[in-house]
Amino acid sequence: MTNFGSAAGHWSFGFFPGIVGWIMMRNRSRWLGLPIALCAVAAAAPAALGQQQLESVYAPPELPVDNEGVNEGAVHFELGISYFTDYVFRGVERFEVPGSEDSLNLQLDAKLSFDLGKLPHPYVAAFVNVAADDMVSNFQEIRPTVGFDWTIKPLVISGGFTSYIYPNRNEQETSEVFVGIALDDRILVGGQSIPVPYAMAAYDFDLYDGLYLEAGLRYRLAFDDIGLVLTANGSVAYLSGYNSTITYADNGNNVTIPGAFSRGLPADGNNTDTLNGFQHWQIGVTAEYSLNKLFSVSTRYGEWSLRGSVYYTEDMDREIAGTNQIWGGGGIVLRF
Repeated sequence: MTNFGSAAGHWSFGFFPGIVGWIMMRNRSRWLGLPIALCAVAAAAPAALGQQQLESVYAPPELPVDNEGVNEGAVHFELGISYFTDYVFRGVERFEVPGSEDSLNLQLDAKLSFDLGKLPHPYVAAFVNVAADDMVSNFQEIRPTVGFDWTIKPLVISGGFTSYIYPNRNEQETSEVFVGIALDDRILVGGQSIPVPYAMAAYDFDLYDGLYLEAGLRYRLAFDDIGLVLTANGSVAYLSGYNSTITYADNGNNVTIPGAFSRGLPADGNNTDTLNGFQHWQIGVTAEYSLNKLFSVSTRYGEWSLRGSVYYTEDMDREIAGTNQIWGGGGIVLRF
């Protein structure tokens, strides 16, 4: 690589004194200016040669070794592929299929985010739940999301828009906006991790016209030496104003079915009832083990992990739907 700074120095020491001597030679006499110019060039030459021979005080750049390097760009991608015993979402087991209990659900969860520095980080994400035994549609739910994550240390603020797509169950499709706030679960106090709270609110403005509120705690323990991270969490949820029924047209007839958080149709036949109250509580543990650590694979090829989770969910209201069971699953996660 050319050292432009050294080249400039050579020019300043050799070229400009020669010009000065040449000017003097033109203005005075040929014999007076020529010695002056030669002396100036002779004095500058050793300095220029000395500069060329000096070694840089900075170490030459080193190439990254095989076990180093991460994605330091502005675009990040995360993909999770898991199998779960049940599809439980917000305390309710969704679309339980007939047949043997706990038939596995394939879940795909992907997120593409854009790091804008101190500004909010926009992202697009998608969740898919697949149940092979579902007689209506194997793809039970497709849930695309557009949102942002904004870290204002030590807070993490999130928000966005989610659409719920149910193939061959179009009458249940809906949309919501959401916002959440949490303390960064990597925060340390006295060198030790602490439980951190979080809260989120989701407003269904499409089908149910209701508000879902959730608050809880997360406790993250990292064992960096062995590449293991354990995260314990507990939460409680509250519903406000959720429509208890769905009414839609089917071949010219109005059909009424229970809503997502309803145990059944109202006994009095009133379809305008709403659901209000505490809906469920849940505790769980998630373990994530680094495959990069296990196989000594560089993170330049992405961060690969095995992830497993187990949860216990219990309902809190006789009129609001909830699931009482232990469920969980596991799979593989790629972050890049």
